[in-house]
Amino acid sequence: MAFSMLPKMYMATWNVLTEKLETATAIYEHRYNLRDVFPDISSDLLDNIARVDTFLPRCHAEMEWAERNRVACIPVADTRFPERLKQAQDAPIMLYMRGNADLNKRHIISMVGTRQMTDYGREMCERFIQELAMECPDVMVLSGLAYGVDIHCHRLSLKTNIPTVGILAHGLDRVYPALHRDTAVQMENTQGCGLLSEFMSNTSIEKRFFVQRNRIIAACADAVIVAESAIRGGSLITAEIANSYDKDVFAFPGRATDKYSQGCNMLIAGNSASLVQKASDFVEAMGWQDYRKLKEQQTNGVQQELFPVLSEEEQLVVNCLKEKDMLQMNNIAILTGIAVGHLSGILFSMEIRGILRMMPGGMYRLQYNV
Repeated sequence: MAFSMLPKMYMATWNVLTEKLETATAIYEHRYNLRDVFPDISSDLLDNIARVDTFLPRCHAEMEWAERNRVACIPVADTRFPERLKQAQDAPIMLYMRGNADLNKRHIISMVGTRQMTDYGREMCERFIQELAMECPDVMVLSGLAYGVDIHCHRLSLKTNIPTVGILAHGLDRVYPALHRDTAVQMENTQGCGLLSEFMSNTSIEKRFFVQRNRIIAACADAVIVAESAIRGGSLITAEIANSYDKDVFAFPGRATDKYSQGCNMLIAGNSASLVQKASDFVEAMGWQDYRKLKEQQTNGVQQELFPVLSEEEQLVVNCLKEKDMLQMNNIAILTGIAVGHLSGILFSMEIRGILRMMPGGMYRLQYNV
């Protein structure tokens, strides 16, 4: 927690430090002689780490506050930390969460858009989420709890029993805007839902933090959907960030004369987003369309295959798990070279057939020797 308070202590730097020293404790113990371990370490980083002690009293107070207020403190080494987020070089190394959301759920999307939502945008979101609940029930919807598209998508998700998480641009000691407090409380107390932030309590509400928050909305998801946006807006920033992370980006199209469709149309025209109108099209584009068929097989009691015939891609997954024992989906994607959107379907198929098992924290392991 103290290291996360240092300036620019993001995932890229943390990965370099832990590659050799492995844990925060080890880095702390070497804080005065890091040059011996990392001869090329910058003087600024060296000086920053050397003063990490000054943040410890604040961190102890935060830990006590979190315990009293049912807030989970989730460092990057925790199995609850989102694996997808770890792939972003500018990701935080510490998160705070209310609720009990699985941040490593099999399918995660982010839905964002304008605060000035129109009737058209409202109708498109309603149709999409209602259809998504039927096409791919094993999905989570992320958004920013803001006015307009964000809060509407959270409420629709709750209504259709889709887990939803609000990513906040301030600490979990408040809800902004306050008008959304009731929805935030409902999310906190609904199974599989919650509120997430990289900020400690008593963090001031600043405009720059909302832009900073957008990278988490983009990085924690498999795909970002822009529902409505003017030619400029925070949701376009989120889409741009998502593209930089090689995430899939989609947008609802609209009439050229509609102010709050111009941003979406611009994304589509510039090939920065794929056009999407129905959840079934989105599910097919993401390679998640096998969900219903596989779920039916599970319901009908498909027996575990004693001598399974594996595809080439399935064999790559098996080889990874034989070597590493347990891995999360993003790690399997990196080691096999299989795109995450396609890999999720492969893992689900293998799970249904009894070849592998999903463990707590989104970890996968083989059920038996293959």
